[in-house]
This record gives sequence, structure tokens and C-alpha cells, in this order.
Amino acid sequence: MLVENPLTDTFARAFTYLRLSLTEKCNFSCSYCLPDGSECHSMNDDLTLIEIRRLVTAFALLGTQKIRLTGGEPSLRRDLCEIIKTCKGVTGINSVALTTNGFRLEKDVATWRTAGLDSFNVSIDSLRPEMFQLITGSGKLRSILAGLDQAQELGFNQLKINTVLLREQNARELDDFLAFIKTRKITLRFIELMRTGDNADFFSRQHLSGASIEQRLLSEGWAQKIRSINAGPAKEFIHPDYIGSIGLIMPYSKNFCSDCNRLRVSSKAELYLCLFAEQHQSLRHLLQCDDPEPVIHFLRAALLHKTAGHELAQLHTGSTRHLAMIGG
Repeated sequence: MLVENPLTDTFARAFTYLRLSLTEKCNFSCSYCLPDGSECHSMNDDLTLIEIRRLVTAFALLGTQKIRLTGGEPSLRRDLCEIIKTCKGVTGINSVALTTNGFRLEKDVATWRTAGLDSFNVSIDSLRPEMFQLITGSGKLRSILAGLDQAQELGFNQLKINTVLLREQNARELDDFLAFIKTRKITLRFIELMRTGDNADFFSRQHLSGASIEQRLLSEGWAQKIRSINAGPAKEFIHPDYIGSIGLIMPYSKNFCSDCNRLRVSSKAELYLCLFAEQHQSLRHLLQCDDPEPVIHFLRAALLHKTAGHELAQLHTGSTRHLAMIGG
């Protein structure tokens, strides 16, 4: 497959990484995302397998190399393994990753690996079962940790834990998390809570800057690792005494968007130029045939309107009501 000129915006940022949401539906009720449970009760309008293949093919022609499957909770899709195989089978795609809440991890991680999954992130907001249940509404922590152990034995390229920093709920667990990764080849990523359309009061109570954790890590001998071209937004830190590593995602930090390399497409085929943009354009009508050229032209034209960065510091959250809409 001949790669056309790489997909770039007016700020000379190249986009080699697509985050593709498979559904808005989720079966957890995390305090920072869906405290009242999922608003999505049907998956009938989600992208079909054929539409996904056509979409990923067009992105690959524009230089995309990495696909991350997100939700909602993507493992609610019964055809998840077929989706993984399809994405991995597109010429030019060399990495397929998954972000999951882990509820099916222990049961399905081996089949995901067989299907071609290269890596995954699993959300673990506490290593204490009671606190985990308080935050997520789920009692699956032990099963999720067992699935993570299985994944290590299966030889995944990368394993990451996502932990949303919450001032009143898990802020005192840093020592527990550090101990957990000391002997495990896992990247633990602390993610600053982000303001969305429906969490203003929760955000004001719970937001905790990752800067304090960065200062502690540096004072204890951790060093920042150089990011790879297809890496996500985390600043990653390594330490000679630890097998695992620490990542910090700090969207309120200076120049956070300067090296953005990712675009997002929702489960309804809407292109998100930014997680917190006001408007999103549907390209579903372009996925009804195998010709990738209309999608390619659409993406090139859309990138002309991508802004330099989000405006979270000015409390502009765009049309993102909660992160289950697009998977963060």
C-alpha cells in the first residue's frame, strides 16, 4: 500500500495515531466519568466491522501506524476479536492497542492476544478493593489483577495501568502503586482529572495536579524517558531500581498539545480534532464503499481547522459531556 503524504496540520504536527471508539456504552459507574451509570443503552448505531476496515484503511494510507480501540468499554463488543484482526490486517498498521476497564480481562486476554492485540491499558484507580469499588462501582479488582498477571505471561509488548488522580479517593496510594510496579514490567500512568461538561463540582473537589508527583519522582532518582514517535501524551519516568515505569498525563501543563500526534473517531463515525472541541464532523457517509479517497480528502480538509490546543485552563470543555463519549 502506497502511503500518501502524511497527515499533518497547519502547525506541522504529524498524526500517526488513531483512537477509535467502538461504543459509548460502559458497565462501570466511575465517579469521575459515569457516576450514574451509562447513558448509552443500545449499540445498534455503532460502527460496523466493514466501516471500521474502510476507516482504518484510509488512515493507514495517510501514514497512521497505531490504532487504539477505546470506548465506553470496547470489550462489550462481541466482535472485538474480529475488530482487532481487521485493524491488524490493514497494511501500514503495525500496532493495535486497547483501553479497557478490565472486566473481561481474565477471561478474554488470551483470545485478544491470539487475535493480534499488541498492547493494552487497563483502568485501575485503586489497589485497595474497597476503594476500587467506591470509585468504579465494581468489585472486579482481584479478577483484573489476575488478568494482568496472565497478560504478562502472554508476552504483550506493553502493559499500562491508567489511574485517574482523585484528591479525596486515591491520592494517598502513591506508595502502594510504586511498590506494585517495582517488580512488574508495567507502566503506571497517573492521569489528571479533566473538566468535562457535566463534572464541574466533582472536578473542583477532586482535581489534583500531577506536578507534585513529578517533583517527588525527580527527587527520588527517577529520570524522564524520551518519547517514541507513536507514543501517547504521557511524560514517562524510569528508575534503575524499578522494573516498571511511571507516566504522567497532565493536560493542564504548559505546551501539553504542542506534540499532539493523535486523532479520534467516535463509535458513530464522528471525527474529533480535539477531545474538547465544540464541533465534530461525521464521515459515516464516506464509509459506505471501499474507495478510501473521499475519506482521505475529508481528513485533509478537516485538519486545516485543528487548533493549536485545548482551552481547558479557560474552562472551555467543548461538547464533551463525559469521557465515555470518546474514550479520553
